[in-house]
Amino acid sequence: MLLCFIHCIHGFILRLDLHTLNHAGQGELQYVSECSAGIRLTQTEDGIRQVLEEMKALYEQNQSDVNEAKSEGRGDLIPTIKFRHCCLLRNRRCILAYLYDRLLRIRALRWEYGSVLPNALRFHMSTEETDWFNQYKKSLATYMRSLGGEDGLDITQDMKPPKSLYIEVRCLRDYGEFEIEDGTSILLKKNSQHFLPRWKCEQLIRQGVLEHVLS
Repeated sequence: MLLCFIHCIHGFILRLDLHTLNHAGQGELQYVSECSAGIRLTQTEDGIRQVLEEMKALYEQNQSDVNEAKSEGRGDLIPTIKFRHCCLLRNRRCILAYLYDRLLRIRALRWEYGSVLPNALRFHMSTEETDWFNQYKKSLATYMRSLGGEDGLDITQDMKPPKSLYIEVRCLRDYGEFEIEDGTSILLKKNSQHFLPRWKCEQLIRQGVLEHVLS
Protein backbone atom coordinates (compact mmCIF):
# COMPACT_ATOMS: atom_id res chain seq x y z
CA MET A 1 0.00 0.00 0.00
CA LEU A 2 2.79 2.41 0.95
CA LEU A 3 4.80 1.55 -2.16
CA CYS A 4 1.72 2.18 -4.30
CA PHE A 5 1.23 5.58 -2.66
CA ILE A 6 4.91 6.53 -3.21
CA HIS A 7 4.67 5.45 -6.84
CA CYS A 8 1.57 7.61 -7.36
CA ILE A 9 3.22 10.64 -5.76
CA HIS A 10 6.36 10.17 -7.85
CA GLY A 11 4.33 9.98 -11.05
CA PHE A 12 2.31 13.01 -9.95
CA ILE A 13 5.43 15.14 -9.44
CA LEU A 14 6.82 14.13 -12.82
CA ARG A 15 3.59 15.25 -14.51
CA LEU A 16 3.38 18.61 -12.75
CA ASP A 17 3.97 21.82 -14.63
CA LEU A 18 7.35 22.97 -13.29
CA HIS A 19 6.27 26.61 -13.25
CA THR A 20 3.25 25.71 -11.14
CA LEU A 21 5.37 23.65 -8.76
CA ASN A 22 8.04 26.31 -8.32
CA HIS A 23 5.90 29.42 -8.09
CA ALA A 24 2.44 28.50 -6.80
CA GLY A 25 1.82 30.01 -3.40
CA GLN A 26 5.01 32.08 -3.12
CA GLY A 27 3.28 35.47 -3.18
CA GLU A 28 0.79 34.87 -0.41
CA LEU A 29 3.41 33.36 1.90
CA GLN A 30 5.14 36.76 1.83
CA TYR A 31 2.08 38.32 3.50
CA VAL A 32 2.01 35.73 6.26
CA SER A 33 5.72 36.43 6.84
CA GLU A 34 4.97 40.15 7.08
CA CYS A 35 2.29 39.49 9.69
CA SER A 36 4.59 37.37 11.84
CA ALA A 37 7.44 39.88 11.45
CA GLY A 38 5.26 42.67 12.85
CA ILE A 39 5.33 44.90 9.76
CA ARG A 40 2.89 47.72 10.39
CA LEU A 41 0.60 49.00 7.66
CA THR A 42 2.42 49.16 4.35
CA GLN A 43 -0.27 48.34 1.81
CA THR A 44 0.66 45.84 -0.91
CA GLU A 45 -2.26 46.06 -3.32
CA ASP A 46 -0.10 45.12 -6.31
CA GLY A 47 1.08 42.00 -4.53
CA ILE A 48 -2.46 40.98 -3.57
CA ARG A 49 -3.60 41.56 -7.14
CA GLN A 50 -0.74 39.34 -8.34
CA VAL A 51 -1.87 36.53 -6.02
CA LEU A 52 -5.48 36.88 -7.21
CA GLU A 53 -4.30 36.67 -10.81
CA GLU A 54 -2.36 33.53 -9.93
CA MET A 55 -5.48 32.04 -8.36
CA LYS A 56 -7.50 32.88 -11.47
CA ALA A 57 -4.89 31.19 -13.66
CA LEU A 58 -4.86 28.09 -11.45
CA TYR A 59 -8.66 27.92 -11.53
CA GLU A 60 -8.81 28.26 -15.31
CA GLN A 61 -6.13 25.57 -15.73
CA ASN A 62 -8.11 23.29 -13.46
CA GLN A 63 -11.34 23.90 -15.36
CA SER A 64 -9.60 23.02 -18.62
CA ASP A 65 -8.05 19.85 -17.18
CA VAL A 66 -11.33 18.79 -15.54
CA ASN A 67 -13.14 19.08 -18.88
CA GLU A 68 -10.36 17.14 -20.60
CA ALA A 69 -10.34 14.47 -17.90
CA LYS A 70 -14.10 14.00 -18.28
CA SER A 71 -14.27 14.06 -22.07
CA GLU A 72 -11.15 12.02 -22.82
CA GLY A 73 -10.89 9.91 -19.69
CA ARG A 74 -7.56 11.49 -18.68
CA GLY A 75 -7.31 10.10 -15.16
CA ASP A 76 -3.62 11.05 -15.09
CA LEU A 77 -4.68 14.71 -14.79
CA ILE A 78 -6.44 14.20 -11.45
CA PRO A 79 -3.31 14.57 -9.24
CA THR A 80 -2.41 17.85 -10.95
CA ILE A 81 -5.97 19.12 -10.53
CA LYS A 82 -5.90 18.26 -6.84
CA PHE A 83 -2.53 19.97 -6.41
CA ARG A 84 -3.79 23.18 -7.99
CA HIS A 85 -6.92 23.02 -5.85
CA CYS A 86 -4.77 22.75 -2.71
CA CYS A 87 -2.80 25.79 -3.91
CA LEU A 88 -6.05 27.73 -4.33
CA LEU A 89 -7.20 26.84 -0.82
CA ARG A 90 -3.84 27.82 0.66
CA ASN A 91 -3.77 31.09 -1.26
CA ARG A 92 -7.22 31.92 0.08
CA ARG A 93 -6.26 31.10 3.67
CA CYS A 94 -3.09 33.18 3.48
CA ILE A 95 -4.79 36.22 1.95
CA LEU A 96 -7.62 36.09 4.50
CA ALA A 97 -5.10 35.76 7.34
CA TYR A 98 -3.14 38.74 5.99
CA LEU A 99 -6.22 40.95 5.63
CA TYR A 100 -7.55 39.94 9.05
CA ASP A 101 -4.20 40.77 10.63
CA ARG A 102 -4.33 44.22 9.03
CA LEU A 103 -7.79 44.82 10.51
CA LEU A 104 -6.51 43.87 13.97
CA ARG A 105 -3.64 46.34 13.60
CA ILE A 106 -5.98 49.08 12.35
CA ARG A 107 -8.31 48.43 15.29
CA ALA A 108 -5.35 48.76 17.68
CA LEU A 109 -4.50 52.15 16.15
CA ARG A 110 -7.78 53.57 17.51
CA TRP A 111 -6.64 52.71 21.03
CA GLU A 112 -3.10 53.93 20.47
CA TYR A 113 -3.65 57.18 18.54
CA GLY A 114 -7.28 58.09 19.21
CA SER A 115 -10.08 58.78 16.76
CA VAL A 116 -7.93 60.84 14.37
CA LEU A 117 -5.03 58.95 12.81
CA PRO A 118 -1.83 60.66 11.65
CA ASN A 119 -1.63 61.16 7.89
CA ALA A 120 1.46 58.94 7.74
CA LEU A 121 -0.69 55.98 8.84
CA ARG A 122 -3.79 56.83 6.82
CA PHE A 123 -1.61 56.97 3.70
CA HIS A 124 -1.02 53.22 3.97
CA MET A 125 -4.70 52.33 4.38
CA SER A 126 -7.07 51.51 1.55
CA THR A 127 -10.42 53.25 1.17
CA GLU A 128 -12.20 50.16 2.51
CA GLU A 129 -9.89 50.03 5.53
CA THR A 130 -10.46 53.71 6.24
CA ASP A 131 -14.23 53.14 6.11
CA TRP A 132 -13.85 50.17 8.46
CA PHE A 133 -11.79 52.25 10.90
CA ASN A 134 -14.40 55.04 10.88
CA GLN A 135 -17.19 52.55 11.53
CA TYR A 136 -15.20 50.93 14.33
CA LYS A 137 -14.48 54.22 16.10
CA LYS A 138 -18.19 55.16 15.87
CA SER A 139 -19.18 51.82 17.40
CA LEU A 140 -16.57 52.25 20.14
CA ALA A 141 -17.75 55.81 20.87
CA THR A 142 -21.37 54.62 21.11
CA TYR A 143 -20.35 51.91 23.55
CA MET A 144 -18.30 54.29 25.72
CA ARG A 145 -21.21 56.75 25.90
CA SER A 146 -23.35 53.96 27.35
CA LEU A 147 -20.97 53.56 30.32
CA GLY A 148 -20.53 55.56 33.51
CA GLY A 149 -23.58 57.81 33.56
CA GLU A 150 -24.31 60.92 31.48
CA ASP A 151 -20.74 61.67 30.42
CA GLY A 152 -19.89 58.07 29.54
CA LEU A 153 -16.52 56.48 30.19
CA ASP A 154 -13.42 56.71 28.00
CA ILE A 155 -12.01 53.20 28.25
CA THR A 156 -9.10 54.07 25.94
CA GLN A 157 -7.49 56.10 28.73
CA ASP A 158 -5.26 54.71 31.49
CA MET A 159 -4.24 51.71 29.44
CA LYS A 160 -1.56 51.03 32.06
CA PRO A 161 -2.06 51.37 35.83
CA PRO A 162 -0.79 54.89 36.72
CA LYS A 163 1.90 55.39 39.35
CA SER A 164 0.70 58.96 39.92
CA LEU A 165 -2.34 61.01 38.93
CA TYR A 166 -0.26 63.96 37.67
CA ILE A 167 2.83 63.88 35.48
CA GLU A 168 5.28 66.39 34.08
CA VAL A 169 5.21 66.68 30.30
CA ARG A 170 7.14 68.59 27.66
CA CYS A 171 5.48 69.87 24.50
CA LEU A 172 7.23 68.60 21.34
CA ARG A 173 5.38 70.90 18.92
CA ASP A 174 2.94 73.79 18.96
CA TYR A 175 -0.54 72.46 19.73
CA GLY A 176 -2.57 75.43 20.92
CA GLU A 177 -5.16 75.72 23.69
CA PHE A 178 -5.70 72.64 25.87
CA GLU A 179 -8.49 72.53 28.45
CA ILE A 180 -8.21 70.35 31.55
CA GLU A 181 -11.03 69.01 33.70
CA ASP A 182 -11.46 72.09 35.94
CA GLY A 183 -12.01 74.32 32.90
CA THR A 184 -8.52 75.84 32.93
CA SER A 185 -7.00 76.40 29.48
CA ILE A 186 -3.29 75.84 28.96
CA LEU A 187 -1.32 76.93 25.91
CA LEU A 188 0.78 74.05 24.66
CA LYS A 189 3.79 75.53 22.88
CA LYS A 190 6.89 73.74 21.69
CA ASN A 191 9.43 73.08 24.49
CA SER A 192 7.02 74.29 27.21
CA GLN A 193 6.65 72.04 30.27
CA HIS A 194 3.52 71.45 32.31
CA PHE A 195 2.27 69.42 35.27
CA LEU A 196 -1.00 67.89 34.12
CA PRO A 197 -3.42 65.06 34.93
CA ARG A 198 -2.07 61.84 33.47
CA TRP A 199 -5.36 60.76 31.92
CA LYS A 200 -5.62 64.03 29.98
CA CYS A 201 -2.11 63.62 28.58
CA GLU A 202 -1.97 59.98 27.53
CA GLN A 203 -3.53 60.41 24.11
CA LEU A 204 -1.37 63.46 23.30
CA ILE A 205 1.69 61.48 24.35
CA ARG A 206 0.71 58.65 21.99
CA GLN A 207 0.15 61.19 19.21
CA GLY A 208 3.62 62.68 19.69
CA VAL A 209 2.41 66.08 20.90
CA LEU A 210 3.74 65.63 24.44
CA GLU A 211 6.46 63.55 26.04
CA HIS A 212 6.59 62.36 29.61
CA VAL A 213 9.47 64.02 31.48
CA LEU A 214 11.03 61.37 33.68
CA SER A 215 12.89 62.77 36.67
